[in-house]
Amino acid sequence: MTRRLGRRVTIIGGGVMGLMTAYYAAPLAEAVTVLERSWVGDPAAASFGLTRSARNDYRDPGYARLAFEARRLWLEFQKDSGEPLLIDCGCLNIAKRSVTPDLGSTYAVQSFAVLEQLQLRREAFSAAELQERFPQFDADGGWLDVDAGFVDAAAVTRALREALRVRGVCVAENSVLRGIARSGRSWNVATAAGSVESDVLVITAGLGTNEVLELVPGCSVRFPLRPDRPSQSKYFIPPARMRGLFTEAALPVFAYLDIGIYGHPLYDGKTPGVKIGFYHPPDAALVPSRIGSVEDFVAECMPGLRGAEAVDVAEASGVDGCSYDLVADDDFILGPVPGADDVFTGVGWRGTGYKFAPWVGRVLAQLAVQRGTVYDIRRFAPARFAGGDAAGGLEAGGAVS
Repeated sequence: MTRRLGRRVTIIGGGVMGLMTAYYAAPLAEAVTVLERSWVGDPAAASFGLTRSARNDYRDPGYARLAFEARRLWLEFQKDSGEPLLIDCGCLNIAKRSVTPDLGSTYAVQSFAVLEQLQLRREAFSAAELQERFPQFDADGGWLDVDAGFVDAAAVTRALREALRVRGVCVAENSVLRGIARSGRSWNVATAAGSVESDVLVITAGLGTNEVLELVPGCSVRFPLRPDRPSQSKYFIPPARMRGLFTEAALPVFAYLDIGIYGHPLYDGKTPGVKIGFYHPPDAALVPSRIGSVEDFVAECMPGLRGAEAVDVAEASGVDGCSYDLVADDDFILGPVPGADDVFTGVGWRGTGYKFAPWVGRVLAQLAVQRGTVYDIRRFAPARFAGGDAAGGLEAGGAVS
Protein backbone atom coordinates (compact mmCIF):
# COMPACT_ATOMS: atom_id res chain seq x y z
CA MET A 1 0.00 0.00 0.00
CA THR A 2 1.35 3.45 -0.95
CA ARG A 3 2.23 5.60 2.06
CA ARG A 4 0.59 9.02 2.00
CA LEU A 5 2.91 11.83 3.05
CA GLY A 6 0.37 14.11 4.72
CA ARG A 7 0.68 17.01 2.28
CA ARG A 8 -2.44 18.78 1.03
CA VAL A 9 -2.00 20.02 -2.54
CA THR A 10 -3.99 22.65 -4.41
CA ILE A 11 -3.49 22.82 -8.16
CA ILE A 12 -4.57 26.01 -9.91
CA GLY A 13 -5.38 25.23 -13.54
CA GLY A 14 -7.30 22.19 -14.80
CA GLY A 15 -5.76 21.69 -18.24
CA VAL A 16 -3.85 18.54 -19.06
CA MET A 17 -0.79 19.65 -17.03
CA GLY A 18 -2.82 20.28 -13.89
CA LEU A 19 -4.82 17.08 -14.25
CA MET A 20 -1.68 15.01 -14.79
CA THR A 21 -0.14 16.60 -11.69
CA ALA A 22 -3.21 15.60 -9.69
CA TYR A 23 -3.06 12.07 -11.12
CA TYR A 24 0.49 11.53 -9.90
CA ALA A 25 0.09 13.40 -6.61
CA ALA A 26 -3.10 11.69 -5.44
CA PRO A 27 -1.62 8.34 -4.34
CA LEU A 28 0.94 10.13 -2.13
CA ALA A 29 -0.82 13.25 -0.82
CA GLU A 30 -3.31 13.58 1.98
CA ALA A 31 -5.66 15.54 -0.28
CA VAL A 32 -5.53 17.00 -3.81
CA THR A 33 -7.79 19.76 -5.14
CA VAL A 34 -7.83 21.10 -8.69
CA LEU A 35 -9.25 24.59 -9.22
CA GLU A 36 -10.30 25.30 -12.81
CA ARG A 37 -11.68 28.72 -13.70
CA SER A 38 -13.87 27.34 -16.51
CA TRP A 39 -14.39 23.59 -16.91
CA VAL A 40 -12.29 20.56 -17.74
CA GLY A 41 -12.32 20.13 -21.51
CA ASP A 42 -13.20 23.76 -22.24
CA PRO A 43 -12.58 24.28 -25.99
CA ALA A 44 -10.89 27.58 -25.13
CA ALA A 45 -8.13 25.76 -23.21
CA ALA A 46 -4.74 25.44 -24.87
CA SER A 47 -4.64 21.68 -24.30
CA PHE A 48 -8.08 21.01 -25.72
CA GLY A 49 -8.56 19.51 -29.17
CA LEU A 50 -8.94 16.22 -30.97
CA THR A 51 -5.36 15.13 -31.62
CA ARG A 52 -1.92 16.25 -30.46
CA SER A 53 1.46 15.10 -31.77
CA ALA A 54 3.58 12.72 -29.70
CA ARG A 55 7.10 12.59 -31.14
CA ASN A 56 10.78 12.49 -30.21
CA ASP A 57 12.26 14.22 -33.25
CA TYR A 58 13.82 17.31 -31.69
CA ARG A 59 17.12 18.86 -32.70
CA ASP A 60 17.85 19.32 -29.01
CA PRO A 61 18.85 15.97 -27.41
CA GLY A 62 17.55 17.14 -24.02
CA TYR A 63 14.00 17.58 -25.28
CA ALA A 64 14.21 14.37 -27.33
CA ARG A 65 15.16 12.40 -24.20
CA LEU A 66 12.32 13.92 -22.21
CA ALA A 67 9.83 13.26 -25.02
CA PHE A 68 10.82 9.60 -25.00
CA GLU A 69 10.43 9.46 -21.21
CA ALA A 70 7.00 11.11 -21.56
CA ARG A 71 6.10 8.41 -24.09
CA ARG A 72 6.94 5.74 -21.51
CA LEU A 73 4.61 7.45 -19.05
CA TRP A 74 1.88 7.80 -21.69
CA LEU A 75 2.03 4.05 -22.29
CA GLU A 76 1.74 3.38 -18.55
CA PHE A 77 -1.25 5.71 -18.28
CA GLN A 78 -2.83 4.11 -21.36
CA LYS A 79 -2.46 0.67 -19.79
CA ASP A 80 -4.05 1.87 -16.55
CA SER A 81 -6.91 3.59 -18.39
CA GLY A 82 -7.76 0.55 -20.47
CA GLU A 83 -8.43 2.47 -23.68
CA PRO A 84 -6.31 3.59 -26.64
CA LEU A 85 -4.83 7.03 -26.02
CA LEU A 86 -1.54 6.98 -27.91
CA ILE A 87 -1.90 6.20 -31.61
CA ASP A 88 1.45 4.83 -32.82
CA CYS A 89 1.60 5.72 -36.50
CA GLY A 90 5.09 7.27 -36.46
CA CYS A 91 6.17 10.81 -37.30
CA LEU A 92 7.68 11.52 -40.72
CA ASN A 93 9.73 14.60 -41.55
CA ILE A 94 10.08 15.28 -45.26
CA ALA A 95 12.18 17.54 -47.45
CA LYS A 96 12.23 18.45 -51.15
CA ARG A 97 15.09 20.14 -53.01
CA SER A 98 12.80 22.35 -55.06
CA VAL A 99 11.51 23.80 -51.77
CA THR A 100 14.58 23.66 -49.49
CA PRO A 101 17.63 23.04 -51.72
CA ASP A 102 20.07 22.19 -48.91
CA LEU A 103 18.59 18.93 -47.62
CA GLY A 104 21.44 18.40 -45.16
CA SER A 105 20.52 21.49 -43.17
CA THR A 106 16.80 20.68 -42.91
CA TYR A 107 15.02 19.98 -39.66
CA ALA A 108 14.33 16.46 -40.93
CA VAL A 109 18.00 15.54 -41.30
CA GLN A 110 19.17 17.32 -38.16
CA SER A 111 16.49 15.86 -35.88
CA PHE A 112 17.10 12.42 -37.37
CA ALA A 113 20.77 12.73 -36.36
CA VAL A 114 19.61 13.25 -32.77
CA LEU A 115 17.43 10.13 -32.94
CA GLU A 116 20.49 8.27 -34.18
CA GLN A 117 22.65 9.72 -31.40
CA LEU A 118 20.14 8.58 -28.78
CA GLN A 119 19.62 5.22 -30.51
CA LEU A 120 15.88 5.72 -30.83
CA ARG A 121 14.03 3.73 -33.46
CA ARG A 122 14.13 5.44 -36.83
CA GLU A 123 14.05 4.88 -40.60
CA ALA A 124 15.35 7.00 -43.50
CA PHE A 125 13.93 6.90 -47.03
CA SER A 126 15.29 8.03 -50.37
CA ALA A 127 12.85 9.55 -52.83
CA ALA A 128 12.18 6.15 -54.41
CA GLU A 129 11.84 4.42 -51.05
CA LEU A 130 9.52 7.13 -49.80
CA GLN A 131 7.32 6.75 -52.86
CA GLU A 132 7.05 3.02 -52.22
CA ARG A 133 6.42 3.22 -48.46
CA PHE A 134 4.44 6.46 -48.28
CA PRO A 135 3.06 7.26 -51.75
CA GLN A 136 1.02 10.09 -50.22
CA PHE A 137 4.12 12.32 -50.45
CA ASP A 138 6.09 13.83 -53.30
CA ALA A 139 9.48 14.60 -51.74
CA ASP A 140 13.17 13.83 -52.10
CA GLY A 141 13.50 12.15 -48.74
CA GLY A 142 11.72 11.10 -45.58
CA TRP A 143 13.01 10.58 -42.06
CA LEU A 144 10.74 8.58 -39.74
CA ASP A 145 10.61 8.71 -35.94
CA VAL A 146 9.17 5.22 -35.40
CA ASP A 147 8.03 5.41 -31.76
CA ALA A 148 5.78 8.38 -32.36
CA GLY A 149 2.31 9.34 -33.50
CA PHE A 150 -0.47 11.32 -31.88
CA VAL A 151 -2.51 11.44 -28.69
CA ASP A 152 -6.30 11.24 -28.70
CA ALA A 153 -6.78 14.33 -26.54
CA ALA A 154 -10.50 13.87 -25.91
CA ALA A 155 -9.92 10.29 -24.74
CA VAL A 156 -7.13 11.52 -22.44
CA THR A 157 -9.47 14.05 -20.84
CA ARG A 158 -12.09 11.34 -20.23
CA ALA A 159 -9.50 8.96 -18.82
CA LEU A 160 -8.08 11.61 -16.49
CA ARG A 161 -11.52 12.58 -15.23
CA GLU A 162 -12.26 8.97 -14.33
CA ALA A 163 -8.82 8.31 -12.83
CA LEU A 164 -9.05 11.41 -10.64
CA ARG A 165 -12.52 10.42 -9.48
CA VAL A 166 -11.23 6.99 -8.48
CA ARG A 167 -8.22 8.53 -6.72
CA GLY A 168 -10.38 10.88 -4.69
CA VAL A 169 -9.23 14.16 -6.26
CA CYS A 170 -11.61 17.10 -5.90
CA VAL A 171 -11.93 18.92 -9.24
CA ALA A 172 -13.67 22.25 -8.66
CA GLU A 173 -14.77 23.81 -11.95
CA ASN A 174 -15.86 27.42 -12.45
CA SER A 175 -13.52 28.40 -9.61
CA VAL A 176 -12.71 32.08 -10.00
CA LEU A 177 -9.85 33.11 -7.71
CA ARG A 178 -10.52 35.91 -5.22
CA GLY A 179 -7.22 35.83 -3.35
CA ILE A 180 -4.33 33.78 -1.98
CA ALA A 181 -3.08 34.15 1.60
CA ARG A 182 -0.36 32.60 3.74
CA SER A 183 -1.31 31.48 7.26
CA GLY A 184 1.54 29.89 9.17
CA ARG A 185 2.76 27.09 6.91
CA SER A 186 -0.53 26.81 5.03
CA TRP A 187 -1.86 28.40 1.87
CA ASN A 188 -5.44 29.59 1.66
CA VAL A 189 -6.95 30.04 -1.78
CA ALA A 190 -10.21 31.98 -1.81
CA THR A 191 -12.64 31.42 -4.67
CA ALA A 192 -16.12 32.67 -5.38
CA ALA A 193 -17.44 29.35 -4.03
CA GLY A 194 -15.35 29.28 -0.84
CA SER A 195 -11.79 28.69 0.35
CA VAL A 196 -9.35 25.81 0.06
CA GLU A 197 -6.52 25.34 2.55
CA SER A 198 -3.43 23.36 1.65
CA ASP A 199 0.27 22.92 2.34
CA VAL A 200 1.40 23.28 -1.27
CA LEU A 201 0.31 25.27 -4.33
CA VAL A 202 0.96 24.15 -7.89
CA ILE A 203 0.22 26.69 -10.62
CA THR A 204 -0.53 25.26 -14.08
CA ALA A 205 -2.58 28.15 -15.39
CA GLY A 206 -1.01 28.64 -18.83
CA LEU A 207 -1.12 32.22 -20.01
CA GLY A 208 -2.98 33.11 -16.82
CA THR A 209 0.01 32.14 -14.67
CA ASN A 210 1.22 35.71 -14.09
CA GLU A 211 -2.26 36.73 -12.95
CA VAL A 212 -2.14 33.98 -10.33
CA LEU A 213 1.39 34.95 -9.25
CA GLU A 214 0.16 38.50 -8.60
CA LEU A 215 -2.06 37.05 -5.86
CA VAL A 216 0.76 35.15 -4.12
CA PRO A 217 2.12 37.17 -1.15
CA GLY A 218 5.83 37.90 -1.38
CA CYS A 219 6.15 36.70 -4.97
CA SER A 220 7.57 39.28 -7.34
CA VAL A 221 8.66 37.06 -10.23
CA ARG A 222 6.75 37.27 -13.52
CA PHE A 223 7.40 35.19 -16.60
CA PRO A 224 7.93 36.51 -20.15
CA LEU A 225 5.04 34.63 -21.74
CA ARG A 226 3.29 35.40 -24.99
CA PRO A 227 0.46 33.69 -26.85
CA ASP A 228 0.90 32.10 -30.25
CA ARG A 229 -1.08 29.91 -32.61
CA PRO A 230 -0.90 28.50 -36.16
CA SER A 231 -1.77 30.95 -38.88
CA GLN A 232 -3.71 28.18 -40.68
CA SER A 233 -5.18 24.83 -39.65
CA LYS A 234 -7.35 22.89 -42.09
CA TYR A 235 -8.81 19.45 -42.65
CA PHE A 236 -8.32 18.08 -46.15
CA ILE A 237 -10.99 15.49 -46.90
CA PRO A 238 -9.63 12.88 -49.32
CA PRO A 239 -11.79 11.41 -52.08
CA ALA A 240 -13.64 8.28 -50.90
CA ARG A 241 -11.62 6.01 -53.21
CA MET A 242 -8.37 7.22 -51.58
CA ARG A 243 -9.53 7.50 -47.99
CA GLY A 244 -7.63 4.40 -46.86
CA LEU A 245 -4.31 6.01 -47.79
CA PHE A 246 -4.83 8.86 -45.38
CA THR A 247 -6.04 7.23 -42.16
CA GLU A 248 -3.78 6.55 -39.16
CA ALA A 249 -3.38 2.96 -40.39
CA ALA A 250 -1.42 4.15 -43.44
CA LEU A 251 -0.31 7.74 -42.89
CA PRO A 252 2.03 8.93 -40.13
CA VAL A 253 2.03 12.29 -38.42
CA PHE A 254 4.14 14.42 -40.78
CA ALA A 255 6.04 17.67 -40.83
CA TYR A 256 8.11 19.97 -42.98
CA LEU A 257 9.06 22.37 -40.22
CA ASP A 258 11.53 24.36 -42.32
CA ILE A 259 8.52 25.78 -44.14
CA GLY A 260 6.16 25.77 -41.15
CA ILE A 261 4.07 22.69 -41.98
CA TYR A 262 2.82 19.94 -39.68
CA GLY A 263 0.04 17.41 -40.18
CA HIS A 264 -1.98 14.56 -38.66
CA PRO A 265 -3.61 11.66 -40.48
CA LEU A 266 -7.35 11.26 -40.72
CA TYR A 267 -8.23 9.56 -37.41
CA ASP A 268 -10.87 7.16 -38.62
CA GLY A 269 -14.22 7.84 -36.99
CA LYS A 270 -12.83 10.77 -34.96
CA THR A 271 -11.68 13.51 -37.36
CA PRO A 272 -13.10 14.49 -40.76
CA GLY A 273 -9.85 14.63 -42.71
CA VAL A 274 -6.10 15.07 -42.80
CA LYS A 275 -5.21 17.96 -40.51
CA ILE A 276 -2.54 20.28 -41.90
CA GLY A 277 -1.32 23.36 -40.05
CA PHE A 278 0.91 26.27 -41.03
CA TYR A 279 2.99 27.44 -38.09
CA HIS A 280 6.44 28.86 -37.44
CA PRO A 281 7.73 26.81 -34.48
CA PRO A 282 10.16 28.68 -32.23
CA ASP A 283 12.81 25.94 -32.47
CA ALA A 284 12.98 25.83 -36.28
CA ALA A 285 14.33 28.50 -38.61
CA LEU A 286 11.77 29.18 -41.31
CA VAL A 287 13.43 28.88 -44.72
CA PRO A 288 12.21 31.35 -47.38
CA SER A 289 10.24 29.39 -49.97
CA ARG A 290 7.27 29.61 -52.26
CA ILE A 291 5.18 27.68 -49.68
CA GLY A 292 3.03 30.31 -48.02
CA SER A 293 -0.03 28.27 -47.05
CA VAL A 294 -1.25 24.76 -46.40
CA GLU A 295 -2.73 24.76 -49.89
CA ASP A 296 0.71 25.51 -51.36
CA PHE A 297 2.17 22.59 -49.40
CA VAL A 298 -0.50 20.18 -50.61
CA ALA A 299 0.03 21.28 -54.22
CA GLU A 300 3.78 20.72 -53.88
CA CYS A 301 4.09 17.66 -51.65
CA MET A 302 0.80 15.73 -51.28
CA PRO A 303 -0.60 15.04 -54.74
CA GLY A 304 -3.39 12.76 -53.47
CA LEU A 305 -4.99 15.71 -51.69
CA ARG A 306 -4.82 18.15 -54.58
CA GLY A 307 -8.33 19.31 -55.29
CA ALA A 308 -9.67 17.76 -52.05
CA GLU A 309 -12.30 19.63 -50.07
CA ALA A 310 -10.62 21.71 -47.37
CA VAL A 311 -12.39 23.04 -44.30
CA ASP A 312 -11.14 25.15 -41.43
CA VAL A 313 -10.39 22.99 -38.39
CA ALA A 314 -12.35 25.26 -36.06
CA GLU A 315 -15.36 25.24 -38.40
CA ALA A 316 -15.25 21.48 -38.88
CA SER A 317 -14.81 20.44 -35.26
CA GLY A 318 -15.68 23.54 -33.27
CA VAL A 319 -12.86 22.72 -30.88
CA ASP A 320 -9.57 21.82 -32.47
CA GLY A 321 -7.77 25.15 -32.46
CA CYS A 322 -4.26 25.08 -30.99
CA SER A 323 -2.96 27.89 -28.84
CA TYR A 324 0.48 28.09 -27.28
CA ASP A 325 2.22 29.85 -24.42
CA LEU A 326 5.74 30.75 -25.54
CA VAL A 327 8.65 31.79 -23.32
CA ALA A 328 11.18 34.48 -24.22
CA ASP A 329 14.16 32.09 -23.94
CA ASP A 330 12.29 29.16 -25.54
CA ASP A 331 12.60 26.74 -22.61
CA PHE A 332 9.96 25.29 -20.33
CA ILE A 333 9.36 26.95 -16.95
CA LEU A 334 9.14 24.15 -14.41
CA GLY A 335 9.98 24.07 -10.71
CA PRO A 336 9.74 26.07 -7.47
CA VAL A 337 8.51 29.66 -7.66
CA PRO A 338 11.14 32.02 -6.16
CA GLY A 339 9.97 34.10 -3.22
CA ALA A 340 7.16 31.75 -2.23
CA ASP A 341 7.61 28.67 -0.05
CA ASP A 342 5.88 25.50 -1.24
CA VAL A 343 4.71 26.99 -4.52
CA PHE A 344 5.59 25.29 -7.80
CA THR A 345 4.70 26.00 -11.41
CA GLY A 346 4.77 24.57 -14.90
CA VAL A 347 4.19 26.81 -17.92
CA GLY A 348 5.65 27.89 -21.25
CA TRP A 349 5.22 24.81 -23.40
CA ARG A 350 6.47 26.42 -26.65
CA GLY A 351 3.81 24.87 -28.88
CA THR A 352 4.98 21.32 -28.21
CA GLY A 353 3.92 20.77 -24.63
CA TYR A 354 1.00 18.35 -24.73
CA LYS A 355 3.21 15.35 -25.44
CA PHE A 356 5.19 16.07 -22.26
CA ALA A 357 2.10 16.20 -20.00
CA PRO A 358 2.62 13.00 -17.99
CA TRP A 359 6.29 13.86 -17.41
CA VAL A 360 5.41 17.41 -16.32
CA GLY A 361 2.69 16.06 -14.04
CA ARG A 362 5.04 13.55 -12.46
CA VAL A 363 7.70 16.21 -11.87
CA LEU A 364 5.28 18.66 -10.27
CA ALA A 365 3.70 15.93 -8.14
CA GLN A 366 7.12 14.83 -6.88
CA LEU A 367 8.07 18.42 -6.06
CA ALA A 368 4.78 19.10 -4.30
CA VAL A 369 4.56 15.95 -2.22
CA GLN A 370 8.14 14.69 -1.89
CA ARG A 371 9.94 18.07 -2.00
CA GLY A 372 12.22 16.91 -4.80
CA THR A 373 12.25 15.11 -8.12
CA VAL A 374 14.28 12.31 -9.69
CA TYR A 375 14.66 14.40 -12.84
CA ASP A 376 17.24 17.10 -13.50
CA ILE A 377 15.09 20.17 -14.14
CA ARG A 378 17.68 22.90 -13.52
CA ARG A 379 17.46 23.99 -17.16
CA PHE A 380 13.80 24.88 -16.63
CA ALA A 381 14.12 26.71 -13.28
CA PRO A 382 11.55 29.51 -12.83
CA ALA A 383 14.22 31.33 -10.80
CA ARG A 384 16.08 32.22 -13.99
CA PHE A 385 13.60 35.07 -14.37
CA ALA A 386 14.06 36.35 -10.82
CA GLY A 387 17.56 37.82 -11.30
CA GLY A 388 20.48 37.73 -8.86
CA ASP A 389 21.70 34.44 -7.45
CA ALA A 390 18.26 32.85 -7.66
CA ALA A 391 18.89 31.72 -11.22
CA GLY A 392 20.65 28.59 -10.02
CA GLY A 393 17.33 26.88 -9.45
CA LEU A 394 16.62 23.54 -7.79
CA GLU A 395 19.33 20.94 -7.34
CA ALA A 396 17.52 17.82 -8.45
CA GLY A 397 18.41 14.19 -8.94
CA GLY A 398 19.93 12.51 -11.96
CA ALA A 399 18.76 13.27 -15.47
CA VAL A 400 16.69 10.87 -17.51
CA SER A 401 18.68 9.10 -20.19
